[in-house]
Amino acid sequence: MKRIGVLTTGGDAPGMNAAIRAVVRTAISHGIEVTGVEKGYSGLYDKSFLKLNSRSVSGIINKAGTFLKTKRFPEFKKIEVRRQCHQNLLDAGVEGLVVIGGDGSARGAYQFSSDFDFPVVLIPASIDNDLYGTDFTVGFDTAVNTAVSAVDNIRDTATSHDRTFVIEVMGREKGNLAVEVAVACGAEIVIIPEVKLENREIVSLLKEQDKKGKTSSIIILAEGAGRANELAAFLQTEFPNRQIRYSVLGYIQRGGSPTYLTRVLAAQFGTAAVELLQKRKYPFMTGIKGNEIVYIPLKDVVSRSKDIPAKHLEIVKNMAI
Repeated sequence: MKRIGVLTTGGDAPGMNAAIRAVVRTAISHGIEVTGVEKGYSGLYDKSFLKLNSRSVSGIINKAGTFLKTKRFPEFKKIEVRRQCHQNLLDAGVEGLVVIGGDGSARGAYQFSSDFDFPVVLIPASIDNDLYGTDFTVGFDTAVNTAVSAVDNIRDTATSHDRTFVIEVMGREKGNLAVEVAVACGAEIVIIPEVKLENREIVSLLKEQDKKGKTSSIIILAEGAGRANELAAFLQTEFPNRQIRYSVLGYIQRGGSPTYLTRVLAAQFGTAAVELLQKRKYPFMTGIKGNEIVYIPLKDVVSRSKDIPAKHLEIVKNMAI
């Protein structure tokens, strides 16, 4: 394989730049040229290509986001669009592709590889940590640490004023981020899409905490399970003598300098992705199980779902006493 392409697509995640850097420098060390594709799958269609060398990725390992940019491109679902993308890669002499992204990116990568028997490897990069087959995705650790830092600051106020805070974190379909944040910051209640709590159940839990002498509480709410302002308003009517406040962390969770764990994972995944393409093993996703780098067939990634961290949900419940 003489030339490969690399792109980032879907929602950005801290560590994407570090992953690009690892792909580029690993490829160059093996005598492989690298073509960068700007703005994800749309760049494939628009032929937004640029040659990358070692200096192209200098000084980006500590930067969040992606210097190749990313863009939603629903048109990629059309076979005629994918066919043109494939032809554009062939015309550019690109023989394999590294896609860096989350679940939507995985589906697009698998479909593209299947359509044209084209070598594609996915590097999982998502703050949601929701891809089957890997313990962690690039960016997840950073997003958790960012959210935990914010919640810690909010808890200072909650404790000082005997307040209950509803804090909304990202997670439209999966609650992995919310659960890890809840465990790490000692939240009393966590609400996620997979295990939704009815409002009356939340009221009961807060009343139980009142009986135990708790004067402040932190509730972590994944955005896919409700809205913080609506839940806070409901709870205020149920507890008129309690100060109920809410905060939506929003896009701060996507930014910030990647943590040590995110950077190391990105480097490992980037190296493994190039080696897979070199061996013409595709379509696969790089992953990690325990301390070992593993390769998961993309067919399994797109057809199976990741289990919620049930043990960590139990930890949150046990710690809220």
